[in-house]
Amino acid sequence: MDLPLLTYKPTTQNHRVVSFGTADLNEDTPYIYRLEDAASYPEIRDVIWACYRQVFSEHATLAFNRQITLESQLVNRVITVRDFIRGLAKSERFYNTVVAVNDNYRLVEVCLRRFLGRSAYNDAEKIAWSIKIGTLGFSGFVDALLDSEEYTQAFGDFTVPYQRKRMEGRPFNLVTPRYGYEYRDKVGTTTTDWRFTIEKFYNRKFQERRLPEGDPRKYRELAAAIAPKTRYAQQLRASDLDYLAKVPRRR
Repeated sequence: MDLPLLTYKPTTQNHRVVSFGTADLNEDTPYIYRLEDAASYPEIRDVIWACYRQVFSEHATLAFNRQITLESQLVNRVITVRDFIRGLAKSERFYNTVVAVNDNYRLVEVCLRRFLGRSAYNDAEKIAWSIKIGTLGFSGFVDALLDSEEYTQAFGDFTVPYQRKRMEGRPFNLVTPRYGYEYRDKVGTTTTDWRFTIEKFYNRKFQERRLPEGDPRKYRELAAAIAPKTRYAQQLRASDLDYLAKVPRRR
């Protein structure tokens, strides 16, 4: 059953920020790639690379992320840019690198940035789109985003999605990690990076846990806390004695 998208009200300043497309040109204005402006094959290739950068969040297009069939269809104008973006989003590579390693809330945040060019307004929007994922699956969620009125008005069929609004930072589609800290802590670098392994191995608490029961080294801190302070006998030097005071005086 296709449930309607829950209504939500924007509660951040992002929706009030002027879009880059209507603002005056400056160093922050992104270059907008449109298929109708591509008259030569190199220009079409630029449109294709822009799509890869936007969807896969890579500074350089990786060979194993390429979808040759979709590229050929776009070069021959068989499909639109919107269809090309849709094909990349539903590809196996995107599923393995983005969908499978994130929960629904994180997935909504990533997809809004890459497909609609903006961050989520609030948690209510994340919940609304997460319900779409739960009822329609990820493929239906992609269709709902790309066929939405917001996407149509912002990009249409022939414009590559780009970052339209932001409060700070530039550009987030190239700095957003593929997965959140929950996945990273479980199966990511914290369990495989040799630096974390060495730090754990040489940690004092880790070494003490490996000592056998009864080993006095496990109780060094406890012994130091309860050990009484030793009182040493008073030390006297020969030079400190007054020998004349010890000699009896004659009366």
